[in-house]
Amino acid sequence: MKQYIILCLLLFINQPFISQNTFKAIIKDKENKEALAGVSTYVPSTSQGSSSDINGFVTINNISTGKYLIRFSMIGYKEQKMQVAFPALRDTVYQIFMEEEKNELDEIIVTSTRSSRSIANIPTRVETIVAGELEEKAVMQPASIKMLLTESTGIQTQQTSQLSSSASIRIQGLDGKYTQLLQDGFPLYSGFAGGLSILQIPPLNLKSVEIIKGSSSTLYGGGAIAGLVNLITKAPEDKKELSVLLNANATSAFDGSAFCSQKYGNSGFTLYASGNLQKAYDVNKDGFSDIPRFNRYTVNPTFFFYPDKNTTLSVGGNVAIETRKGGDMAVLKGLSNDVHLYYESNNSNRYSSQLKYQHTFAGQSVLTVKNSIGYFKRIIERHGYDFGGKQLSIFTEANLLIPGKRSEWNLGTNYTSDAFKQSGNTLGKLNYTNAVFGLFAQNTYNITNRFLAESGLRADLTSGNRVYLLPRISFLYKINQQLSSRFGGGLGYKMPTIFSEDAEERAFQNILPLNSNPVRAEKSYGISADINYKSTLGENLFFSINQMLFYTVIHKPLILSPVSDTDKYAFINASGNMETRGFETNVKLSYEDVSCFLGYTFTGAVRKFNRNTINNPLTSKHRLNANLMYELDDKLRLAYELFYFGRQYLTSGERVRDYWVMGASAQYEWGRITFFVNYENFIDTRQSRWEPMYTGTIQNPQFREIYAPTDGALFNGGIRINL
Repeated sequence: MKQYIILCLLLFINQPFISQNTFKAIIKDKENKEALAGVSTYVPSTSQGSSSDINGFVTINNISTGKYLIRFSMIGYKEQKMQVAFPALRDTVYQIFMEEEKNELDEIIVTSTRSSRSIANIPTRVETIVAGELEEKAVMQPASIKMLLTESTGIQTQQTSQLSSSASIRIQGLDGKYTQLLQDGFPLYSGFAGGLSILQIPPLNLKSVEIIKGSSSTLYGGGAIAGLVNLITKAPEDKKELSVLLNANATSAFDGSAFCSQKYGNSGFTLYASGNLQKAYDVNKDGFSDIPRFNRYTVNPTFFFYPDKNTTLSVGGNVAIETRKGGDMAVLKGLSNDVHLYYESNNSNRYSSQLKYQHTFAGQSVLTVKNSIGYFKRIIERHGYDFGGKQLSIFTEANLLIPGKRSEWNLGTNYTSDAFKQSGNTLGKLNYTNAVFGLFAQNTYNITNRFLAESGLRADLTSGNRVYLLPRISFLYKINQQLSSRFGGGLGYKMPTIFSEDAEERAFQNILPLNSNPVRAEKSYGISADINYKSTLGENLFFSINQMLFYTVIHKPLILSPVSDTDKYAFINASGNMETRGFETNVKLSYEDVSCFLGYTFTGAVRKFNRNTINNPLTSKHRLNANLMYELDDKLRLAYELFYFGRQYLTSGERVRDYWVMGASAQYEWGRITFFVNYENFIDTRQSRWEPMYTGTIQNPQFREIYAPTDGALFNGGIRINL
């Protein structure tokens, strides 16, 4: 009996040793048979797991005898499963082939690069804001895209007028005139229209937003020195879409907008219409409006025709009419007198047409022809002063995309003209005309499966018979499935124009025409590099990080300079360069229903004029933006946002303080109705809490340069109905 007990005890002790097994496998890409590193390998019933190494090899030890399901998962690939019975044959090494998945992350097709390739296979770095994020931002500020752009890393929306709230887009510390704002590839929002553009573009009818930072000269001309923002509108689908958004703001604002679209056989349409109303609001009670009064009405119909499955023709139009007025609150209430008389008004009418023809040939080459005509009229009025004019813009382009598995070509030509005519009988009018005819060629080439190159060359013939050659090149290296890197650079130029942030801030008062002083085009070069890492940790935790470096130099930039012994200002080419350098860091984490985003931008923007170096005004060296979101059952969405802006310098050289801004929002979806509330800047960060917003008298105020929010805490709420 004793011997039997000892034998059983020995067998029991030895059982863990003889029943523990090892699983070994080599994991490869199904198409190219390359080893895959970082594939998560998991045994659900035992919670055991591991990840494949750089050679695709994975090992899981101490698996008990039995039959188990083993899962293999990795971002960008379909999940694989297999049943394995242990014990297996000794030294068995399984081969697992992972099939690439065309998921949203990799399959986003960007239109700004005019390529047939997905975003994961384009050497040019493109940032996209897709439909889900757009819906979230649309309820925060339904009247404009200002909030949408403010929350992007490396982008700053700079307010240029306290009274009218006009603003511009700054990318990587460069002034707004160096950024191109497009809609579906059409340049509709530049020149005299630029100061009000981001305030007049509502987000409800947008499908996505694409952002390219750095020189984008090959396809879009030399003006995109800092980069471009391309707003992609929705196209009709077979399923009818009808959405209505109603929003009210605690500052006496109301927004009503509607979008509908549908495809009917060989035709279709989209229609967007909105009305945005805002009463003047004095946050700090100093007698001047911090939010102007405005009424705006927008209509944007587009009709689509499909003669055959390979051809699409679209014809669209846009009408936006706005009256905007800020200033002395007594004047805005109709109580003006000898003391209360200061105001600033902007009345604008925007009309534009868009025509696009696209045909796909048998060999999958795509011909695209575009044309747009834009007419913009704006009148700025201040007490005792007015400035107005009409701007006519014409854009025509034809390009041929020739795709291939290894090499892709994009060839094209375009013509752009921009004519401004000042109204009234004022002497020294600021009239001007710019016209550019361009030819461009761009090639994307797979040197290997992991190493891709994109090169481009553009030749522009401008007014005055000046020719500019703009080469550009970018590289993409896929180190492995989780890690990739991009590097690129190019040249750019900017034709002289009177429309800048400094001129907008002065309402173009006392500014001399461009021909009063010989000026030349600004020339630039820029380079950027980034490294991207993405991975799934375990089953539900997704992690990604992007680190980008940038450097841009603009030679002899056009600046607004005071004329000696007068109250006039003239545009001149500075003696020196403007430089901006820095980096952006973007981190994303998501775990089940919780997601987090963290972005940090370091920007060193300086002006090196006349052998002196000064900081570029109104540019935060340090900027932080963070977002935390909780989503429950696709019905409840809670979000918290945080922004930090480091200290800045004013044009005078004065250094001003840093500040924080926080916001919170909630959405609840009940069937086809979504209820939302948003509390923006709930800690009431505003410049007027630290200093008076004007000096002088109420009859003749001198307003401070704006470097922080002026509108304070904003609470809004409403409903969105999807029918």
